Amino acid sequence: MRFLIVEDHPLFREALEGALQMAAPAAEILQATSIDGALEQAAAAAELDLILLDLSMPGTTGLSGIIRIRKAFPRIPVVIVSGHQDPQIIAGALSLGVSGYILKSSSKQELAQSIGEVLRGAVCVPAAYRGLVRPQRAAGPAQDLLKRLHELTPQQLRVLEMLKRGLQNKQIAFELNISETTVKVHVSDILRKLNVLSRTKAIVEMSRIDFATLAGEGAGLKGERSQADPPSG
Repeated sequence: MRFLIVEDHPLFREALEGALQMAAPAAEILQATSIDGALEQAAAAAELDLILLDLSMPGTTGLSGIIRIRKAFPRIPVVIVSGHQDPQIIAGALSLGVSGYILKSSSKQELAQSIGEVLRGAVCVPAAYRGLVRPQRAAGPAQDLLKRLHELTPQQLRVLEMLKRGLQNKQIAFELNISETTVKVHVSDILRKLNVLSRTKAIVEMSRIDFATLAGEGAGLKGERSQADPPSG
């Protein structure tokens, strides 16, 4: 078996490696410290059985790292290992087809057990969240946006993330080693697929899958449920 850890913190990469060795002692373990690095590793590997992905990776916005990896390698199971504990963030990740969500606060034994469950075909969610997480309403108003983002190609997602970072066409062309004309084509396709009229609107849309936005929508949904519930006693 071959696994890929995508995590930019060395200590937690080491912890994940230990958990993987407990779950599958004979497995080969690859590591990447960025989404771009993960995509390169996955493309170079003959076969991958599982990707462990930290949500908060450099150069990504909210759930965009999941979208890029799932878009490029839809057949490889992805498990999120994250410190984000908001139910809407967890549900948003699950709605994008990940095979599990593991909290970073889990012990090494719990990590290994959860990884083992995923390898046996289960979808792993923290026990305390199983009654709260509902993928069909995963991100509230952002759910439609997640679907539209999933229509973007991997390169278009990279361009969109660079737009959000404030890069101009010339800078994007330099970073991606493509022509400015190609960047303009990508931007036009992004605007069309997101159904917006300007780069600024596209950036605003992208911000809707930030963790703070998703968590805020989750709080709103909780508030609606609380108001609808009859008073106890």
